[in-house]
Amino acid sequence: MTSPAFDRRSFLKAAGLTGAGLLLGFSSDAAGTESLVNLQLADPAGKPAVLSFELHPFIVIDNAGAITLINHRPDMGQASWQAVPMMIAEELEVSMNQISIRQSDGLRKYGDQLSGGSSTVRTGWKRLREAGAAARQMFTTAAATRWKVDEGDCYAENGSIHHRPTKRTLTYGELVDEASKLPIPTKLTLKAKKDFKIIGKAMPRPEVPAKVTGKAVFGMDMEVPGMLYASIEHSPVIHGKVVSVDETATRKIAGVKDVVRTERPMPHRTSEAVAVLATNYWAALQGRRALKITWNNGEYDKQMTTDRYYAELRAQADAAPAPYYSTGDFAKAYDSAPKKVQATYETPFLAHAPMEPEVAIAHVKADGSCEIWAPVQGPDGTIEQVAQYLGIAKEKVQVNVPFLGGAFGRKAYLDFVLEAVNLSKAAKAPVKVIWTREDDITQGPYRPGMLSSLKGAVDANGNVLAFAHTFIGESIMGQVFKGLKEGAADDWAAEGIGKDESPYAFPNALVGWKHVKTDIPIVWWRSVYPSNSCFGHESFVDELAHAAGKDPLAMRLSLLKAQTEGEAGKIAQRFVTVLETLAQKAGWDKPLAAGQGRGLAVCRSFGSICAHAVYVSKQGAGVKIDRVVTVLDCGMYVNPDNVRAQTEGNIVMGLTAATKSGITFADGKSEQQNFHNYQIMRLPEMPPIEIHILENEEAPGGVGEPGLPPMAPALCNAVFAATGKRVRTLPFDLAKV
Repeated sequence: MTSPAFDRRSFLKAAGLTGAGLLLGFSSDAAGTESLVNLQLADPAGKPAVLSFELHPFIVIDNAGAITLINHRPDMGQASWQAVPMMIAEELEVSMNQISIRQSDGLRKYGDQLSGGSSTVRTGWKRLREAGAAARQMFTTAAATRWKVDEGDCYAENGSIHHRPTKRTLTYGELVDEASKLPIPTKLTLKAKKDFKIIGKAMPRPEVPAKVTGKAVFGMDMEVPGMLYASIEHSPVIHGKVVSVDETATRKIAGVKDVVRTERPMPHRTSEAVAVLATNYWAALQGRRALKITWNNGEYDKQMTTDRYYAELRAQADAAPAPYYSTGDFAKAYDSAPKKVQATYETPFLAHAPMEPEVAIAHVKADGSCEIWAPVQGPDGTIEQVAQYLGIAKEKVQVNVPFLGGAFGRKAYLDFVLEAVNLSKAAKAPVKVIWTREDDITQGPYRPGMLSSLKGAVDANGNVLAFAHTFIGESIMGQVFKGLKEGAADDWAAEGIGKDESPYAFPNALVGWKHVKTDIPIVWWRSVYPSNSCFGHESFVDELAHAAGKDPLAMRLSLLKAQTEGEAGKIAQRFVTVLETLAQKAGWDKPLAAGQGRGLAVCRSFGSICAHAVYVSKQGAGVKIDRVVTVLDCGMYVNPDNVRAQTEGNIVMGLTAATKSGITFADGKSEQQNFHNYQIMRLPEMPPIEIHILENEEAPGGVGEPGLPPMAPALCNAVFAATGKRVRTLPFDLAKV
């Protein structure tokens, strides 16, 4: 990423800072190294005093004492709006009710602004706290200098500096003039966990009242003067081409201004579309419905079917993979073993289906600049893509990001933004593009459907001799980023099943990847590849335990305790703690009633380890989920309430992915259109959930996604325990196992 040089006047205007103040932000040198800088001292003719670290949003404190903290990660429900300022406020020694929060705009240098990969806390943990500590120390130095006392006799608390011997106090606002003239301190001391006042404490989320009362602004709420509304008809066969358009009926509808042949720019292919522009959305939608379009689908109606895709996956089940890791000699151990087990596990394509479908406003202005108003996951990436699409400098693109009404990865895929940009350029006016629910579900992009091919062997004494997992399917790195070399493994897809993510001490193992392409558009979906791979991986570990005649928990613990190699050995010990805690909290050793079954699964993803124990009971031809018990090791965390909320959401989404509709393509078209045939879990269907968060001082991991991957295998392992039937293809019907 590159950034323009700081224009202090522009920044002061953007930040709303009218008087003198302390501004901590970023600068970068000629080599692109980012550094924390006191903008008050930043002189274009000279080198500012800096403290080097990788990323930091601005801290703005004015001489009236007003404190503004910038949230650099868009909030799509994962509570970055609270988590980011909490980390800064902890070290800054201010309470959450003393601050105001602003969303970053992507134009300024806040570092990586993408909300995704459960990364906000784990990447910001040290550097955001360092920024707060730096500002706190600058105020301490300013107070000590004014009082002519030793800094060691001063301390910060509640937005003020206090002098212990004399009980004198100065607020940050009273000290801001002196503090703003100081260089950034180069030696910082961060708090120990035991001294936290904010971090790790349950606190109400500051944006919730506005969301409850309807005052919060989401992408669907945004309007700009003079804008037109656009509803876009895409080909039912996603990559079909427009042959002809009869727009006669459309142009008779009051409010319709124009019908435009347009495009949908996707990373791997640009598709054709037809847009109706109108003065209101209802007219645009009715006008779209009145269009008569003839499409040429080419061969896509034959090629883009899920039956064909899965047949290609199965055909690769025995092919040699590009390895992620291997130990011992799998082939030799497997071939000579007295008892062999082999299975394939399939997971479906899935839509993201956020409650707020895709929406964006774009205004390509006469001066060649462009302004965007959109619920995007990455404002910095939006600037980059819009600038590239229009062929203009990034400095000429501005992004305004509201709250996101859900995303799950979808709103980091910016086709809908570029559609608005293209239409605005053609209309020479601001244009608001609104996708319908049907657009969202039928057009993708989707979580890729995948297949796991697994083989294993045990000896006569019930010891696991061999384990192999080939993960097969389309590559996000390959399709979206065109960055996967032929025959190479997609490294992203190793998460959840690599040696450090699943550190079982298999004496002979081979875990790898096989690429099968499709034109069905894909992108990351909540928890990305582990939502697919861990289903097969952890279900098959259960199969091996059954073949060995061992308790599934006991066998896992045995394999983990035997892992002593390097980083995998350290992680394995954390797995052991998680599973032993789960056994205790879930009452794993207690007898079950007739017709009941329990299953478990554990997975490490995004730096966190999550394990679920699921209890089910037979009910007619199927089963009922009685209880879910969860243990999560996410290292140190910001707000336990949010950790639980995110984990609950993961359980809901994991159960939905396991037991509700997947996305299927026939004749090149999605067979699902809306929530009537692409269903989600409803409140009455949810079982009781218990979530237990481990306390330790490990580095923070993610919490927005790690609870999802072990959900499906834990459920299906419980189904096997209760019924003797092994579920290997998702989704399945709980009422008909």
